[in-house]
Amino acid sequence: MLFNSFEYALFLPLIFIIYWNVLKKSFKLQNIFLLVASYFFYGCWDWRFLFLLAFSTFLDYFAGLKIADSTNTSVRKAWLWITVAINLGFLGFFKYFNFFISEFADLLLKLGFTPHITTLNIILPIGISFYTFHGLSYILDIYNDKIKPTKNLVNYSLFVAFFPLLVAGPIERATHLLPQIERKRSFSFDKAIDGLRQILWGLFKKVVIADNCARLADSIFNHSDTYSGATLVLGAIFFSIQIYGDFSGYSDIALGSARLLGFELLKNFNYPYFSRDIAEFWRRWHISLSSWFKDYLYIPLGGSRQGMTKTIRNTFIIFLVSGFWHGANWTFIVWGGLNALFQMPSTILKRNRRHLDVVARGHLLPSIRETVQLITTFALATFAWIFFRAESIHHAIAYIKGIFTYELFSIPKIYSGKVLLLILFFFVIEWFGRESNHALEKIETAISNKYLRWLFYYIIAVLVFLYFGHHQAFIYFQF
Repeated sequence: MLFNSFEYALFLPLIFIIYWNVLKKSFKLQNIFLLVASYFFYGCWDWRFLFLLAFSTFLDYFAGLKIADSTNTSVRKAWLWITVAINLGFLGFFKYFNFFISEFADLLLKLGFTPHITTLNIILPIGISFYTFHGLSYILDIYNDKIKPTKNLVNYSLFVAFFPLLVAGPIERATHLLPQIERKRSFSFDKAIDGLRQILWGLFKKVVIADNCARLADSIFNHSDTYSGATLVLGAIFFSIQIYGDFSGYSDIALGSARLLGFELLKNFNYPYFSRDIAEFWRRWHISLSSWFKDYLYIPLGGSRQGMTKTIRNTFIIFLVSGFWHGANWTFIVWGGLNALFQMPSTILKRNRRHLDVVARGHLLPSIRETVQLITTFALATFAWIFFRAESIHHAIAYIKGIFTYELFSIPKIYSGKVLLLILFFFVIEWFGRESNHALEKIETAISNKYLRWLFYYIIAVLVFLYFGHHQAFIYFQF
């Protein structure tokens, strides 16, 4: 069931009505209902993987209790490592088994052997990377005495499987979401309206911006050897906007859907293309994943507390692991390595935390210096996205070589004036909303006249409706 589908347009209101009207007197019944609805939502993809989700959930729930109940360090470590090994084992098998088999076969060929190795037709369970990280953070926080385990299996199961975040995040923490699950929620009209605004803007990002950019980016990337350098640059820009609109659009719909039900999920995007360097970009892009790796990998490795050499090492490790988390392809690892490399100047000069505030806060436009910084950061991120989008390293290198030709400054052969106008409209709205949690949060302040405000909503809704019929899956479903 896609967020951008008619099925979800029926599913969410039905859940909302039953949740707040039929079950409003008991938050325990609300939790059971949401858990059943979440398993139904996930089962619409492939019901067979419900068993894997349930097993992973019960394993982490049971291990959390065992770790908390034991005072023996060896026993606690044993349960921790058993749980981590099983979780990562499942993730590794479904996501990386064929990759390692293929790489091993290639290595044997280079050594002069002729292996007869066949790969399995393994279907990647949707959302496995996300709900596995939910469970791991829960277990690690219990082991590190940051939280106490919940003894209510329904509540923990809902934390793992809550349908807005189940298949593509954000990656929630038990410290943030479990307390909301374990207490009574009250309906807030203002929060519900704000949730609807965020859903509307998320749908606009996905259906109008991302899917239109995808059509153009796919056409260019899939036939990159036939296009000029200028067209290839435009193709990379289209993909940069596509992946942002696609993934942040999903996050907006997830956060808006959760807010309708009285929950506040972690913010996952904070206008990353309005960043002044790569360090700021990664504080604003896929925030829940970046913070997960910082807390559970970067800091345990020593973070930035053990000298510059180890700081550089740790930075490269988390970016390379982040790249590999995205998929079993060398292109993702190179993408991660490039981002680490781009961050090195600010890390070495200890300027990686100099841009903590919103760019041009309180001003209509950025300064000339800020404009140059924004363009430079976007260009670096877009260059790295070429590897993320390419089918292989060879494809990415050939694509980049194709850019730097004498036709680099020619007129692109593929573009759409209509799409460019939509992109301009999109970034203007994002720019004026950059100091808010989402672009439409403070629209009532920006457009005080209610008729003009409703006209604005109507325009966005009509655009979403006009492009609604494609039902393209979200990019991050494959991760």
